[in-house]
Amino acid sequence: MNLSSMEYFITLAQEQSFTRAAERLHITQQALSAHIAGMEQELGSRLLLRRVPLELTYAGRVFLRYAQEIQRNLEAMDREFCDLADAQAGVLRIGVSTTRSHAVMPLLIAPFQRQYPKISIQLSEGPNDALQERLSRGEIDLAIANFPEAVPGMELVDFYEEEVVLLLAGGLWEAVAGEAGGELGAAVEQGDLTPLRECPFLLNQRRDIAGRLAAQMLAKAGIAPFAKVESSNMETLLALCAQGAGACFCPENLMRMTLSPKQQAGLKVFHFRSGARYQIRFGYLKQAYLWSGIANFISFARGYAHLL
Repeated sequence: MNLSSMEYFITLAQEQSFTRAAERLHITQQALSAHIAGMEQELGSRLLLRRVPLELTYAGRVFLRYAQEIQRNLEAMDREFCDLADAQAGVLRIGVSTTRSHAVMPLLIAPFQRQYPKISIQLSEGPNDALQERLSRGEIDLAIANFPEAVPGMELVDFYEEEVVLLLAGGLWEAVAGEAGGELGAAVEQGDLTPLRECPFLLNQRRDIAGRLAAQMLAKAGIAPFAKVESSNMETLLALCAQGAGACFCPENLMRMTLSPKQQAGLKVFHFRSGARYQIRFGYLKQAYLWSGIANFISFARGYAHLL
């Protein structure tokens, strides 16, 4: 059995489709199917249930575990020897939520690659909640996420503190609050959203932190919100918010990175007194040898934390 066959099987397990896996591997479906059939014959076990989507048999899950471990060891060996040669080269796979990627990565990638020009960065964007699982499976090298205080098998390093704020266009807030704006604004910042009972909302999905926080605070206030727009694209929600379409919960740093100074000046920004700040951390798997590409990126990025 060769290493290519193991790579093919890992990709197929991730994609759960011969079509998508073959496209990703740049081979034909027939060639991929032949590789898998050859592996099954060599191992004397059926590895896949060929249905839509594909499923691994018990033997397939066992083989996947060994194949991933072999792949991780080979990558670690290549990286360690690259470090021994002081080449500072390779592909760094970083997982980050889509919203956070837009707020953070443009600030970091270009200056990092000027300092480490031989390191290529492969960004993998997705919901914050999925990143820990992807990291544990070895699909990414480094995750930037709202991790718990400790995760078994992972090393965590503090990066920066993020804050979710509530945004309303000035005109919308005046329409909602009227002459009692000062008093009602103070109540909102204390976490009491009842003054916004009749306000339209622009809601992020609950898998993202801002969406989850919004759902919790609205439920606590007994508000069944009129969701004018629901989207996983926070930039779209911010643009609509700036136009007065509704109230929006959003990470404060993304607002600063996305909206122009003129747009920001037209917004009423509510900073909550408690419960809206959380720590963003780097996470990577505990391993015998830490590739310099991971360590260097963490060290470099933390130097920019004050800008976030």
